[in-house]
Amino acid sequence: MHAERVGGHLAGRGARVTVFDPQDFPVSARLDLVYLANEPVRRVLRCADGTVDLDAVTALWWRRPMPPAPYPELTDPAVAAYTAKECESLVTDLWENLPCRQLPARESVFRRAGRKASQLALAAELGFSIPETAITTDPESFLDFRDRHDGRIVTKPLYIPWIDDVGGHLHVNRLCEPVSTRDVAYADGLRFCPVIVQERIPKRLELRVTIVGDRVFTAEIHSQTANRSSLDWRRYDTRVTPYRVHRLPDEIAERCLALTRRLGLAYGAIDLILTPDGRHVFLEINPNAQWLWIEDLTGLPISAAICDFLLEGP
Repeated sequence: MHAERVGGHLAGRGARVTVFDPQDFPVSARLDLVYLANEPVRRVLRCADGTVDLDAVTALWWRRPMPPAPYPELTDPAVAAYTAKECESLVTDLWENLPCRQLPARESVFRRAGRKASQLALAAELGFSIPETAITTDPESFLDFRDRHDGRIVTKPLYIPWIDDVGGHLHVNRLCEPVSTRDVAYADGLRFCPVIVQERIPKRLELRVTIVGDRVFTAEIHSQTANRSSLDWRRYDTRVTPYRVHRLPDEIAERCLALTRRLGLAYGAIDLILTPDGRHVFLEINPNAQWLWIEDLTGLPISAAICDFLLEGP
């Protein structure tokens, strides 16, 4: 839906829009990269939307592309995996080197920008308040941190918030979770996998700050009005949770822009807590997060801003 909304804005302003999912390559899409002596590189994509001279593209927007899928007639799993990896290598390298504006950034940049440990360090360097945090596989360190905060702590996944079962169906979806006395009994399990442990920050509001280029769009989420969303607003309860446009203090808005610039991002969705005593506490930044629900609930013109950014050219 996000791609359709922005694509509609772009088409309405006269832009040619090509939608290509790498999952279609190589089965129903073709790529040609030709290097000849004394001639410019020629890079051409042939897909369902037609033939595209990639060197004439003025802007590229990554909207959660899927990896290439092998031909179904490749029944040997090892051969199928090999061809898929080769296709992924080509596509990744191709986008990285196209001389055009890219949102949220070149793939290597926005993949790196999503690392939460680095985000926290940079946010603190830029002057944000951050929760006291431990990222650990040591049960003793976890227990010491819990004692430091009298048990008022939460845990979060470091990178992937879900676990798929063998069949690819969603098995576990893990967001921000409180730590109960029962959980402490299983602290030894931390040795298997790192986890983010943070002090539990009191909330007046939660803020979703969406950055597009140099523009800042902030929505306030009244997550404390519903038990379901009080710990993590991503447990959506939009029937009872108000979402409104919010005016960030200039200092915080500039800090958010500084964060995206330092990360090399032209787009980013920053999650902040506004505490009862007026502090803005940084939680994380998602370099390729959804925004359509915020736009629909608040009227913030995020899709139009993305369209503007893409049309500005190199």
